[in-house]
Amino acid sequence: MRNISSETTDPEVMKEIGLRLRALRRSRDLTMEGVAHQSGLSEKTVSRAEQGLNPNMLTVVRLLRVYERLSALDEFIPEPEISPMALISERRRGGGSRG
Repeated sequence: MRNISSETTDPEVMKEIGLRLRALRRSRDLTMEGVAHQSGLSEKTVSRAEQGLNPNMLTVVRLLRVYERLSALDEFIPEPEISPMALISERRRGGGSRG
């Protein structure tokens, strides 16, 4: 496994995602067939994801759920923090809730 940086090309990132998905499956001693069954995906879809062949977000979400790593998305795409000044401005405009 290698670190991903801004210099990593898109194909390299996709390959690394695939390697990490495969490693997660293997670390849990799961077969591709078992993961496909638990996730509701086909074995071909699981295999393509593990090869880094452009899995869609739903595929990644389903796999992370099976691997009990769905909470990793909080770090991957954190909820944006609102600045105190923006919060004051929003309240003045009458928009009291975030979302």
